[in-house]
Amino acid sequence: MKIVKNSGDIVEFNAEKLKKSLLKSGANSEVVERILKSIQGEIYEGISTKHIYKMAFAMLKKTANSHAARYNLREAIRLLGPAGFFFEKYIARLFLEEQYETITNLTLQGECVSHEIDVIIKKNGTIAMVECKYHAGRDAASDVKVPMYILSRFNDLKGNKHAVFGKEEIISKCWIVTNNRFTTDAIDFASCSGLNLLSWNYPEDNNLKTKNDSSNLYPVTCLTTLSLAEKDKLLILDVILVKEIINNSDCLKKIELSTNRIKNVLKEASDLCGYI
Repeated sequence: MKIVKNSGDIVEFNAEKLKKSLLKSGANSEVVERILKSIQGEIYEGISTKHIYKMAFAMLKKTANSHAARYNLREAIRLLGPAGFFFEKYIARLFLEEQYETITNLTLQGECVSHEIDVIIKKNGTIAMVECKYHAGRDAASDVKVPMYILSRFNDLKGNKHAVFGKEEIISKCWIVTNNRFTTDAIDFASCSGLNLLSWNYPEDNNLKTKNDSSNLYPVTCLTTLSLAEKDKLLILDVILVKEIINNSDCLKKIELSTNRIKNVLKEASDLCGYI
């Protein structure tokens, strides 16, 4: 059975790949087999992967909101756009979780010109710049031109000292983060140049997906019990992660949710993060 990806590419339907993604949502094998059987009975030649995703999402939501939320993770990260400003804040939260000090949106003077830096991080006395490459399209990729360009900015900055975390220090490392993926050439060039990369699927064992699952770093945009407008209001309030709602439910009152809706959101958030 041929299906159409968002990029327009035509590929064979892969039931095993769909099954694995459904299992990663937290749904048990019985539920996953039932959903898979239903989808296989409804798909047709030329159906889009987006349509298949919507069917799976709707069926998961009927079993548990938290399963649908986890399945929705990649789309939820995309919803941190459209300009990518909240994606930068989200990435800062990921580094903060790993005991880094973080500052977002700084302008620093290089040897030649000034540069706007998305995130600056510090840990064990080492300071690094983090550049975030946000893509609105699901199939867009950061190619080799991205690390080439960012390397030139890093080289201009690392020769100067910068008063970032209270005293003048040197930026000695550079990260590039994208919500999608890097091309093979981009990975090879970054590796050769000493740049650190982080994407949806890279590095294999410590990427955006695995960081979310291991540390409950789900963005609020993945919650199914909130509307898009309500999610935007939380982001504006600087509530970026689902677990920040659990620790501060007053933010739900600030966006004018009813008592019953607050209860539903907190239940989904707690189920998603594995809290009792």
